[in-house]
Order: sequence, then C-alpha cells, then structure tokens
Amino acid sequence: MNVPMVLTDFLDRAVRLYGEKEAVISGEQSFTYRELNDRVNRLSHGLKNLGIEKGARVAVLAPNTPEMLEAFYGIFQLGAVMVPLNTRLKPDDYLFILNHSESKVLFVDQELLPLIEPVRERLETVQRIVVYCKTGESEDLNYDKWLQAFPTIPFNRAEIEEDDVCSLLYTSGTTGNPKGVMLTHRNNYLHALSTMHHLRVTDRDVYLHVLPMFHVNGWGAPFYYTANGARHITLRKAAPEAIFEAVNKFGVTVLHMAPTVLNSVLQYYEEHSPPAGDGVRVVIAGSAPPPAFVRRVEEELGWEFIQVYGMTESTPLSLVSTIRSGQEGLADEAKTRIKAKAGYPMIGSDVRVVDPTGEEVAMDGTEVGEVTVRGHGVMKGYWKNEEATEEAIKNGWLHTGDMGTVDEFGYIEITDRKKDIIISGGENISSIEVEGALYDHPAVREAAVIAVPHEKWGETPHAYVVLRDGQDVSAEDIIAYSRDRLAHFKAVTGVTFVDELPKTASGKIQKVHLRNAYWDAKGEKAGKYVN
Repeated sequence: MNVPMVLTDFLDRAVRLYGEKEAVISGEQSFTYRELNDRVNRLSHGLKNLGIEKGARVAVLAPNTPEMLEAFYGIFQLGAVMVPLNTRLKPDDYLFILNHSESKVLFVDQELLPLIEPVRERLETVQRIVVYCKTGESEDLNYDKWLQAFPTIPFNRAEIEEDDVCSLLYTSGTTGNPKGVMLTHRNNYLHALSTMHHLRVTDRDVYLHVLPMFHVNGWGAPFYYTANGARHITLRKAAPEAIFEAVNKFGVTVLHMAPTVLNSVLQYYEEHSPPAGDGVRVVIAGSAPPPAFVRRVEEELGWEFIQVYGMTESTPLSLVSTIRSGQEGLADEAKTRIKAKAGYPMIGSDVRVVDPTGEEVAMDGTEVGEVTVRGHGVMKGYWKNEEATEEAIKNGWLHTGDMGTVDEFGYIEITDRKKDIIISGGENISSIEVEGALYDHPAVREAAVIAVPHEKWGETPHAYVVLRDGQDVSAEDIIAYSRDRLAHFKAVTGVTFVDELPKTASGKIQKVHLRNAYWDAKGEKAGKYVN
C-alpha cells in the first residue's frame, strides 16, 4: 500500500518523539509540541464549523507568530489550501489576491487589519474574518476566544493525496497582477527532506523565524524544522537588535534571511558589538553577495554562511553553496568565492544552465545561459493561468529567468536576471558584478545598479547608493572607485544617493521601483553622469 507524502506527517512525528519539548516561543508565550498540536486540532474543528472543506482556500495575513505557524497544520488537516499573504502589500493587492484565490476565510493580525478595511466591502468570496490579538468591538471573530470553543480531540482528517495543492503563494508581480503558484504536498514534503539534509537540521536546532513565513523560503521552515523537533522562535518584527537578543537568549543555531537584512545585522554589529552566539548558521536566499560580505559574516560575527538559491515556483530551494570535500584543499579566498555563488544542485533537483538552443553551457565560469530546473520542487502551475504556466514550464523544465555560469566544480553563479542585464556597446554587463564592486567601498552600506540610456553606448550602469552613517562621498568618488575595480565598460556612469532602497517584505531590492524613480526624475535629474 502506498502511503501518500502529506505535510501533516511532520507535526505528527514531532508530537510522537518530542511531545513535551518546547516547540515554539513568542515573547512570553510558549507551547510544547503537544500543546501546539492541541491548538492545531482546535483550529481544524473551528474551520470545519465555518464550512471549510477539502480544496477550499484559507488566507492568512500575519507576521511571524505562533498563530501563523499553527495555521499551516490546522488548514492542511482539512485538505484545504493555505494562501499566505505578504504583509507589505497595498489594500488593492489584497483585494485582487483574495478574490482571485476565492478564499473563504481570512485570518488577519489586528495590526494588519487596517490594510483590509478599505477593501472589505469588495471581497467577493471571503465569508468570515478571524482576527489574531483582537482588540475593540466588531463583527469579526476573536481568534483566541473562537479557538477555545472547539475541542483538542484529534481531527478526522480529509483524504489527502500527495499531488493535492496545499498552498497558493502569490508572487510579487512587478508587471501586471501577481500569479498564484500552486505547490503540492509532494512538492513541499520532498523539498523538506532534501533541505533538512543540506542544512544539517537536527532536533538540537533552535530556529529563529526572521524570514517571513509567507515568503516561500520562510514557508518551508515550519516543515523541516518541525519534522526534526527543533525549537521555533518567532519574531513579530525582525529588527537587528531583536535578532541579536533572541540569538543570545535562546541559543539560536540557525536563521534564514535576505541579504539586505543580513547587511543591517552587520551594520548593527559594527556599531554596537553585541554577543553573536556560537555555532550559528545563517542561510541566505536572494541575489548572490560579494565575497567580502561572506568574509565579514564569518570573521566578524563568527556565523557559518550558507548561500542557497531558489524561487517560489520551485518550492523554493534548488541550489546550495557549501564547500564539498573536493574543494576543501582550496585557498581560503577561493572557498569564500565559492560560498558567494548560488551553488550546486540539491538532492532531487536537476539544475542546468542552458544557451538559447537548449544546450548546456561549458563549465568554464564564463559562458552565460539561463538557469533551468527540473525535479520534485517544480510547481503544479499558476492558479487559473494556463498561459503563464506554459510559458514558465517547457518540457518539464522550469525556466527561471535567471542568467548564470557554471564553474569547473559545478557551482552555478547567477550573473543577473534576464531583465536586469545591462547591454552597453554590445557587451553584456552583470548588475550583480557591479554591485559587488561597490559593496567593497568603505562608505557604501547598500547599492543597486540598473541600466539607463546612453547616447553613445545604448545603455550604461547607474548606481543607487545608500551611504553608511557619517560618510560623505561624491558621485565622482563612486564612479572612480568602480573604474578602478572593473573593466571600463562595466563601471557606473552615474550615481543617485538615497536614504534607503525599495525592498520586498523579505528584503529583496525592487529594481523596478528604481527604474520608475529614474524615469520620474527625467534622466539627468536622477544623478550625476560622466561620459
């Protein structure tokens, strides 16, 4: 008899083996795995009482909290589909996602409820709103009071197949409306097994939820850390001081975050020198950092730096950039350079970099192609969008839109997004490479590079730069610095100094907003240029 791989297995395992162990801590709240399971059963009974059945969509809008964590398993026991919502969207975005997903119930944190109020009357399918940490009077259900009305007895689960959709994760559409990525129980189950191996997850781990649980790399954590009986520490707001406080108070061993968040952690450490804990692994997903960034993390903080690569459509992780035994003999600088790459394929993921004809590029670290993925993590498709699904998945291969190279050891390095490559005088320039050079400047805190028009070269790199506190450098200084470290055609030709860079809720820099800002400034007003 084939037993389907369904995500409820993971909490079941934790309850059997670690029932009395502290499972989740949030502020003054603390639950063992058995207590967490009791709350999950209450939630499932409550959802059934609200008319939720297998296949129904249930949306959740919340920061990293125990309520968000228990929603995963409470929703899955019914065979329902979870729709986690980005906490940094606008009301009209929520209106589109909730209506497009046809969500029937919405769980929302009290702090975020004002984002829903402006569109409440236009919600077409949401029948009930349940509020976490509710204050004041309203017709909405108070989550804690509502939950207590239902029993802790085991819920009679729906018959779930491993290819059933468990989640709809909406990508942050930079053009047009966001797309709902359909991930299955099998997608997430096999991804968890692979990831827990590559990240060396054990029951001794203490995981700090820095990356939002609505983000797909934060989304996976409730599965592989729960399956191993690790402790979950949730943070409503992941400020650097709160991260260091949690690391030291709870003995955190592993945390995931975006590069920009880690950068803020480094800046805080530089200014305040707090204890950084022992034996900490930091898992970074996003644009590959410059090697200097990796060195700072490992030498200053003493944390192990683990770069991973993936996207929502691949559940997400496909690559990991740890040092393999064959590369142990390399010089420290070479190993640091490897750690800054996207990495080699994780178990269960077939990742290839191909040219426009579909042929794999040479393993020379030079030839550029598109990163494609085939394996257990590739999504079922986009919800109600067959055209976009067929465009993304061709002959079983997910086309990521990321461009990269493969070195002699099989490590893939992302050179740029297709849309972010700068073509100057017929030469392709990686904005990531230019940003890496700028990050070495002692006055630069953050940098992002986009293409801007140029009469002679077609387009050239333009940098948006956030300076460190107390620093005062000119655009000419930054331009000269880039020219000293890069081939002349790759150097930035203009600089705009800004107080902050636009980011997604998970910390990724949104270059589309920088392009819009550039055009809004009408060319030369956006910064200083040299020819």
